[in-house]
Amino acid sequence: MTFTNPFNKQGDPERILELNRESYQKLMNIEINEPKDYDINSIRPPEDISKYVHANATILALVRNSEARQIASTIRQFEASFNSKFMYPYTFINDSPFSERFKAKVKEVSNAPMNFITIPRDLWARPSSIDAKKAEEAMKILTEKSVAYANKLSYHNMCRFYSGTFYNIPELLKFKYYWRIEPQVKFFTDIKYDVFKYLEGTQKVYGFTLSLYDIEDSVTTLWPETIKFLNSDDNYKYINPNGAFQWLLENQQNPKKAEIAGGYSTCHFWSNFEIGDMDFFRGEAYTNWFKHLDSTGKFYYERWGDAPVHSIGLGLFADKSKIHWFRDIGYEHDPYLNCPNSKNVARCKTGLFSRWDHLQDQNCMASWVDYSMADPAKIY
Repeated sequence: MTFTNPFNKQGDPERILELNRESYQKLMNIEINEPKDYDINSIRPPEDISKYVHANATILALVRNSEARQIASTIRQFEASFNSKFMYPYTFINDSPFSERFKAKVKEVSNAPMNFITIPRDLWARPSSIDAKKAEEAMKILTEKSVAYANKLSYHNMCRFYSGTFYNIPELLKFKYYWRIEPQVKFFTDIKYDVFKYLEGTQKVYGFTLSLYDIEDSVTTLWPETIKFLNSDDNYKYINPNGAFQWLLENQQNPKKAEIAGGYSTCHFWSNFEIGDMDFFRGEAYTNWFKHLDSTGKFYYERWGDAPVHSIGLGLFADKSKIHWFRDIGYEHDPYLNCPNSKNVARCKTGLFSRWDHLQDQNCMASWVDYSMADPAKIY
């Protein structure tokens, strides 16, 4: 048995973009509140936080010492939006030791427990198996193609780290769930329920707010290498029969991207916001697939990002019904945002995907709703 692309529809990209924009705007104009597929009242903020039984979860931030002010700004908003009600612990990670100034700065904006972790070198640094000269030549070529951050070794390290090693940091092994935050992001929502317990109670493995297309030149062989993995050693057995295949392989809105990316749509969850189950990533399917990807060296010979890697892994190995769009959470990482029509949201324009009109064609959400999401009315 071989795994191939069963979806090869063609159409007028401009017309499809118009239809997708109309579909997305129509959905976003519908007023929503909180998820309806779980007893939300059972996971409200506690009156006495000292007696609260938390989910096995942490707030995760990969951040440099020089970004103390920026991450403090994020935490201040995040606390107002969610964590001041639930007091989940923060885990700050860095490839260098955190300074006392950094620690003092972030402690000023939250009373939640905080852990400051230096990433083990073997989980972060470029492996010795990588041909440094070949990698540098590849970085130069990608830079000439205007691939963002292609010339930064630290960015390649970060992409590989978040793709397949972060959940194995010794201090994170005790946790099941994480919520990833980053410097200079914005939260617009008053979140009145425990999102970790929502994932736990619904047995979902991943939550996101935004889905968009990637830079196709950064992932030209990510999908072909994935097909190679699936077609060897009976690895197709790992494919979830209810996976998000059409979302991964649609080639209608941006067909040139799919062509350059070897059949992959480049649709991905924007991982600067993600709430996930680390046990999914620690599982056999994802682990063996990541090992294959890592063996190719293309986290350095190309510029595979952690967002498309997470997204392909989830799209193939997870039941798509267990991947949740947190449509009710207002969030922005410039230049993209999720702004729902909700009484709990302030300071953003309903339905806006980007503040820049020329980026509207980068929105993958209509494809997710059409191909991979249950009836939205049953969830919100």
